[in-house]
Amino acid sequence: MGSARLYAAVAAGGFRRYATYRAATAAGVFTNTVFGLILVSTYLALWDERPQLGGYDQAQAVTYVWLGQALFATLALQGGGFESELMERIRTGAVAIDLYRPVDLQVWWLAGDLGRSVFQLLGRGVVPFLFGMLVFPMAVPGDPLVWLAFLVSVVLAMVVSFAIRYLVALSGFWLLDGTGALQMLMVTGMFCTGMVLPLNVFPGALGEVVRVLPWAALLQMPADVLMGEADPWGTYAFQVVWAVVLLTAGRLVQGAATRRVVVQGG
Repeated sequence: MGSARLYAAVAAGGFRRYATYRAATAAGVFTNTVFGLILVSTYLALWDERPQLGGYDQAQAVTYVWLGQALFATLALQGGGFESELMERIRTGAVAIDLYRPVDLQVWWLAGDLGRSVFQLLGRGVVPFLFGMLVFPMAVPGDPLVWLAFLVSVVLAMVVSFAIRYLVALSGFWLLDGTGALQMLMVTGMFCTGMVLPLNVFPGALGEVVRVLPWAALLQMPADVLMGEADPWGTYAFQVVWAVVLLTAGRLVQGAATRRVVVQGG
């Protein structure tokens, strides 16, 4: 119970930390709304030429765009969460202090990132989505249970997103400079999550591959749950499997790093 309260306090601290950046949050809301308008214009032109592309009608395509803008910062689809800070602590050797704390390093960062994610969803994600609902026809459900199923999927997506970024951050134990790893995270986040186009639009073998990668659990699958295109339980199973696999991999890499790697600067 004591550990649970501790990590809950860490999550709350993560929420409060990002809540202090009000100007940045307002700028993020504006940016997501503008990019949403640009993407919607592109999608509408594309779906005019290719109706039912990827199995979506036009309203579903528009809904997908605004969900992407709502979840962009929430799930740190192109980075921008804790990973830069952890890599810097590894580079300077400050991570040694973290390892001496009577807490689990992975769970500590997970709790803080969940707090960040919840704030970004409420502070930066809700307004662009509501704007989209007011301006465009969208395929949003009226059943509260569907919304609940969607929110469960989003929470699981938060965990998968953290697990991916934690592995990237741990590469700092071996790299002198983590810039390249963070840039790779940005590229894969844009392409493999479906931020550019829904993954169900990708053709042939490429589509089959990207839809089984962990990035599919971040945007595509929660969107399909909300729009009634996917079974929630099948989606949860996919997300839980990837969360367990990636968190376990992170645990193993963390163990190898702390046993064998001399902390840079420490």
